[in-house]
Amino acid sequence: MNNPGPAAADVIAAVDRWLAAPGEPEPWVVETSGSTGRPKRVVLSRGAMLASAEASAARVGGSGPWLLALPASYVAGLNVIVRALVAGRAPVVLGGSVDSFEAAAAAVGAGGFVSLVPTQLHRLLETSAAALASFHTVLLGGGPIDPALRARAAAAGVRVVATYGSAETCGGCVYDGLPLDGVGLALGTDGRVRLSGPVLFDGYDGDPSLTRDVLVDGWFLTSDAGRLDEDGRLQLLGRLDDMVVTGGINVPAPAVAARLRAHPAVAAAEVLGVPDEEWGNRLVAFVVPASAPPNLDELREWVAAERPRSWAPRQLVTLDEIPMLPNGKADRLRLRELAG
Repeated sequence: MNNPGPAAADVIAAVDRWLAAPGEPEPWVVETSGSTGRPKRVVLSRGAMLASAEASAARVGGSGPWLLALPASYVAGLNVIVRALVAGRAPVVLGGSVDSFEAAAAAVGAGGFVSLVPTQLHRLLETSAAALASFHTVLLGGGPIDPALRARAAAAGVRVVATYGSAETCGGCVYDGLPLDGVGLALGTDGRVRLSGPVLFDGYDGDPSLTRDVLVDGWFLTSDAGRLDEDGRLQLLGRLDDMVVTGGINVPAPAVAARLRAHPAVAAAEVLGVPDEEWGNRLVAFVVPASAPPNLDELREWVAAERPRSWAPRQLVTLDEIPMLPNGKADRLRLRELAG
């Protein structure tokens, strides 16, 4: 369970003062997770945060009490705090243990709201499904969402809305594949996801060059690749740098990871490319077994049964758990170290 941390109460009080400040207050600065390198300091205006809260409430069909189950220092936690305060009540702060969820959900009351990452949802469905079902909406973001996980939530009566966004967009701004009202969504010629609208950040603190690179003509150029399905819904293919070029073939690592997670002996999986003298990059599978650990040949055949054989991983690293950052995303830098 991700713990918002002992400073959550201080952050809530500071955000409350920020929202009530007269005139145009100084922007709020949040740091990105740094999951792929150096964290960035993202500058967010009060107007952008309020636009995000308003558009989110309009899409999910309501606002009300919130449970803060994510770190207050990240944009997802900041979002919860702002939305709760705008609705007239400070969020209930979840403690660090799974056992505390039942009490926290009761404190929020039926019809409340919570933001989770997939790991949290997975664990809570096993321990506290009835408490989860008492919420009006569970916003789910921070990483790939396994369709099987979402199906389990639906079967338990939990209303899940999958969100996509980043600190640069005040958090989630695309819900279940469709942009929130006022948010523009487009794809570049390379499949790069581009976003616009009142939820965009002002820039990176202390890095005007990077700001110019990603804020172009009113659009934020994300690092993610996607496509639009026949209904116009965004389907994410992973980060542009998740497209691993191995043996001259472009392989979408998230799609390979999704296939591995469907294996009956796999509880969790991530896939990355690491430099390789022969292949340029070799595809590495990081797997947490659900039972007897599968071997590399077995997993290669599993991938090749539904995907091109060139997508099959060439190295297997078996782990007790996937190393995670505090915001629920896989620690990609640590995984690369584990690949040796």
